[in-house]
Amino acid sequence: MNIRSIIIDDEPLARKGLKEYIADVDFLDFIGEFDNPLKAADLISRGEVQLLFLDIQMPKITGLDFFKTLPNAPPVIFTTAYPQYALEGFEVNALDYLVKPVSFERFFKAVLKAKEYYEVRDTNRKEADTTEYFFIKADNKLVKIRYEDILYVEALQNYVIIHTPSKKYMTYLTFRSVEEYLPANKFLKVHKSFIVAAAKIDSIEGNDIRIGQQHIPISRNHKDEVMNKLVNGKFLKR
Repeated sequence: MNIRSIIIDDEPLARKGLKEYIADVDFLDFIGEFDNPLKAADLISRGEVQLLFLDIQMPKITGLDFFKTLPNAPPVIFTTAYPQYALEGFEVNALDYLVKPVSFERFFKAVLKAKEYYEVRDTNRKEADTTEYFFIKADNKLVKIRYEDILYVEALQNYVIIHTPSKKYMTYLTFRSVEEYLPANKFLKVHKSFIVAAAKIDSIEGNDIRIGQQHIPISRNHKDEVMNKLVNGKFLKR
């Protein structure tokens, strides 16, 4: 598969350099460039972007702040002249972080991560259609997790916690990798740090989901999508 990519950077020379690099990689398709993040919001919201090259320091809104507003953000590779932003970039599950000026060797290493991400995602989705469980490494051993046992998944820094009725399992995985593995027809991302099992939801009040005794927030960016998937066609009224 080819990965549909866009560039958001207020520097014309930076955009030009990345475009030339993209053209030299056979599994990347260039579909647009923008000097302002807000101009790209509609294209991203339609799900047409599979990889985002995003500058951090830009007028009006930073790349990091813009990325945090996206309800269904594609994989991102941040670009910047300021390496001190690297940690914050990885906190939002960026694939990679490129410091300008970017060499082709470093660029290619980053986009290989995007290629691997989509290959793993597609493989996992196929497997998820035919299996009822998966394994994680937790407590220094391989643990079988059944889909039907998952209540919700919580992201905490560089690991995730999978909550089941009997136990919590902490594993050093990225939140994005877990999200991509879980069947989309059974699990919903309701917040940047929470995925819930739709069948385990007991009630919804405002921006709060109740699963047993646990209260899980719904972010404003996810509220409409969550309500449409959960309630649409299933709400009985007089």
